[in-house]
Amino acid sequence: QVQLVESGGGLVQPGGSLRLSCAASGFVFSQYNMKWYRQAPGKGRELVAHITATADTIEYADAVKGRFTVSRDNDKEMVYLQMSSLQPEDTAVYYCQRPFGNYWGQGTQVTVSS
Repeated sequence: QVQLVESGGGLVQPGGSLRLSCAASGFVFSQYNMKWYRQAPGKGRELVAHITATADTIEYADAVKGRFTVSRDNDKEMVYLQMSSLQPEDTAVYYCQRPFGNYWGQGTQVTVSS
């Protein structure tokens, strides 16, 4: 079955960087668009980034443009979110999603704090 497993979260100081990974299995990864979302405490889930199956189209939320970079490795069946210049407002649980069929990972916590 479809599985998405995020990793790479943690505690980082403001201005720091993290790279999140999402390992996909159970489907032909190279055929599907993927998204990253986040959910901050007490808030709804927010779309962070979108990458098409061949990475020919990439989009970002305004809040992360210029700081976050989404990428994928179709051979390894992985999607990544490189986050830099992190700020406390980036604190959230980060999820990867396969939009077709609405599959989600379990999320990985990112906390930005001094």
